[in-house]
Amino acid sequence: MELYFVRHGKTEWNLEGKYQGGHGDSPLLPESLHDISLLAKRLEDTKIDHMYSSPLPRAKTTAETLIKDLKREIPLSVVRDLREFDLGIMEGRKFSELENEMPEVIYAFRHQPSDYDYDLIRGESFEKVAERTTKAVKKIVAENEAKSNVVIVSHGAALVTMIQSLLGTKVADIRKNGGLSNTSLTHLRFENGEFRLIKWNETGYLDKKLESSDTI
Repeated sequence: MELYFVRHGKTEWNLEGKYQGGHGDSPLLPESLHDISLLAKRLEDTKIDHMYSSPLPRAKTTAETLIKDLKREIPLSVVRDLREFDLGIMEGRKFSELENEMPEVIYAFRHQPSDYDYDLIRGESFEKVAERTTKAVKKIVAENEAKSNVVIVSHGAALVTMIQSLLGTKVADIRKNGGLSNTSLTHLRFENGEFRLIKWNETGYLDKKLESSDTI
C-alpha cells in the first residue's frame, strides 16, 4: 500500500507566524489554491483510491480542493484523530511572542520533543499525538485493500509525529528529518507489516522558494 501524506495549504495564521493547533484555524491564502493545483498535477498519474482528512477546515478544504483539481471521483473521509496537536494556550499566539515568554517550551516543541513540557501550556504531549494518529493510520490501512493508494491530509506537527512514529522513531528523534512544508507530499509504503519512507517533504512541484513560515 502507498500512503501519501499532505500538509494543508498555507493559511493566514501561517503567514502571520501564529500557532493554530487543534482548536484554532484560519483560512487558506489565495496562493494556496494555486499550490494545491500544482500538487494535483504532481499526482495526476497516481491512482488514488481514498482520501482522508483532519476535520479542521484548513485540512478539509485542502483535501476537497485537491479532489476537485484532480477531476476524479475520490471518496473523502474525515477522521477526527488526524487533527493537529492541542496546543492549549499557545493557539492563536505569535511564535515570536511565545519565544520570549516561554523559550524553553517553544525550543523543545520545535527541536527537542523529549523535553517538551505540555502541561505548562495545557496542551497535548508528543506521546499522546503519536498514539492517536498512528492508531488512525493503522485503521485506514486495515480498511483498504493491499495495493491501494491513499492520501492523508493533516497538519505540520501532527504529521511529523505521526509519520516518524509509524517508522519506529523514538520521541526524542521525531524532529530528525526536519519539519514539513505547506502543501508538501511525504510518501510511505506499507509492505509486509512495516512502514517504509520513500520521500520526505517533497515540494519541488510547487516551483517556488520556500519561506521560513512555510515549514514547521
